Amino acid sequence: MAFEGLSEKLNNVFKRLRSHGKLTENDVREAMREVRLALLEADVSYKVVKDFVSKVTEKAVGEQVLASLTPAQQVIKIVNDELIALMGSDNERLHIASKPPTIIMMCGLQGSGKTTHSAKLAKMLKGEGHRPMLAACDIYRPAAIQQLQVVGEKAGVKVFEMGQIDPVIIARQAVRYAKDYGHDYVILDTAGRLHIDTALMEELQNIKEATEPHEIMLVVDAMTGQDAVNVAKSFDDALGIDSVLMSKLDSDTRGGAALSVLAVTGKPIKFVGMGEKLDDFEKFHPSRMASRILGMGDVLTLIERAETVIDEKDAERLTKKFQERSFDMNDLLEQLRQIRKMGKLKDIVAMFPGGNKVKEEDIDDRAFDRLEAIILSMTPAERAKPSLINPSRKRRIAAGSGTKVEDVNRLLKQFEQMQKVMKKLGGKGKKGRGFMRQAKRSLAGMDLSNMAGIPGMPGMPGTPGRRK
Repeated sequence: MAFEGLSEKLNNVFKRLRSHGKLTENDVREAMREVRLALLEADVSYKVVKDFVSKVTEKAVGEQVLASLTPAQQVIKIVNDELIALMGSDNERLHIASKPPTIIMMCGLQGSGKTTHSAKLAKMLKGEGHRPMLAACDIYRPAAIQQLQVVGEKAGVKVFEMGQIDPVIIARQAVRYAKDYGHDYVILDTAGRLHIDTALMEELQNIKEATEPHEIMLVVDAMTGQDAVNVAKSFDDALGIDSVLMSKLDSDTRGGAALSVLAVTGKPIKFVGMGEKLDDFEKFHPSRMASRILGMGDVLTLIERAETVIDEKDAERLTKKFQERSFDMNDLLEQLRQIRKMGKLKDIVAMFPGGNKVKEEDIDDRAFDRLEAIILSMTPAERAKPSLINPSRKRRIAAGSGTKVEDVNRLLKQFEQMQKVMKKLGGKGKKGRGFMRQAKRSLAGMDLSNMAGIPGMPGMPGTPGRRK
């Protein structure tokens, strides 16, 4: 993911600060020089870095900080607060029309992922109970209309298209269609170019005048670094954008654009694309992103992902099973499959506090396949009552799943531990909501930097399914 290099460098700086115990002004200024270099290497704008370091240094060398019992932690808090301020104080919401439909005009250069992310946004809105509609206003790029139809179908969203006629007419008719057929959001997928030119801006301005969009959202590619910020500024000067959607933030890009956009353009990042699938899409929360950068995890986003996979009825059913001690291997198999839907294991681990310190080579996504194979090699009776599994059955299960008896033993042992933990969680509340609250507290209290792995988490060191 983006920011991995920056996160590692900042954590090294803070580690040295903690080792000092008592800090002097020179200690802080030396640390800030390293922070400055780390930000510049992450491709953050020079002016933004200069202002950021100046603000942090001014607050960190104050007598109240240096004289405190934990000055290093105070400095880290100041850095965290300034990172949040740099990206925006909170998640900015979409501008909503007082009378539907809300018109969102998507714009950007070719290759930024505009068409795919239009569908991602539509799918997210549909999941929130809205009736969004996509409009194909890109008549120039080969197969652009067909691409929008394909991703729109995957998202389960209506796609309005009129072929390769004047895009201004398409946009106007799309809004009229949405009013007639009860769509409360219209997402206009406009044309892009390889570079910013007069013809592109004139067309976008004409669409803007014809539809009066409530939100003009620019899609920029995080991998282009500071060019993304320059593109945002150019579009804002010519068109007057309202927000930014940053794509490909899951890549190994240095991520500096995300820290520079608001400061340079004054426009907030509202959404980020975190992968190729339509579900790899998140609202941008500055506080959560700052927490990820500083290696403190992002438990709230992790919980939100879990809640999209596990609904309240499922949580209530599981809670009841935990309390009745009837949680079995069939339930575990279901849970493993739901975890897989939450994304790649390395991304999930990174959201735990200290998860950034777990080495990528210690994380094995294929562990899910091996665990699933072990459980599926059990008979229905064995899955319902694992205590039936004796040594001869273990050998049969191992042979059937292509694993070792040791793997089967580890799974059974972890299953027993999981039953004990879940019984405690389940006993805290009779309803699923109570269970989710307790689970959230438990997640927030974890720190993977001091753990060999997540207990029961497949693919982590010392857990079943892990291959050395």
